[in-house]
Amino acid sequence: MYGLVNKAIQDMVCSQCGEEIWTQIKTKAEVQDEVFVSMEAYPDDLTHRLVKAASHVLGLSSAEIMQAFGEFWVKYTAEEGYGELLEMSGDTLPEFLENLDNLHARVGVTFPKLQPPSFECTDTEERSLQLHYRSEREGLAPMVAGLVKGLGDRFNTEVDVVQTESREIGADHDVFVVKYKEN
Repeated sequence: MYGLVNKAIQDMVCSQCGEEIWTQIKTKAEVQDEVFVSMEAYPDDLTHRLVKAASHVLGLSSAEIMQAFGEFWVKYTAEEGYGELLEMSGDTLPEFLENLDNLHARVGVTFPKLQPPSFECTDTEERSLQLHYRSEREGLAPMVAGLVKGLGDRFNTEVDVVQTESREIGADHDVFVVKYKEN
């Protein structure tokens, strides 16, 4: 994953728990990097070690941390210079979710080694849709639920996200039912 992801994890932990906790997590994860370079690719294992160490230090499950990170990621990327790109991807939650693959295609111009996930919306009805998530990476489905919640905040929309199919229990991809109500 790109350093931007690891940098975001660091910033989330430091802003919510403090620098000392971040140092404990880094030590537990055996990560030597003092800073993460946003545009540099890092092994996925490093990110997974950080999440596992954060789980141990904070007493939360990896899924809880990934979900919180997903929520944080939406606001973080908007503040880190990607706000305009986010704004071009949709004016409402369902429109944004429909355009996620286009967003990743645009991001791929800046990050050529990007291995983006794929998203598809089906069964789109008033205030409800199914979000199909496909990725070569494992263990990131909880982050998707957090991302959708973070997007709900971005669009001032109440969101209820329930995962209905999971690769971890044999499905070929992850599926979420997203119910929403604009405020």
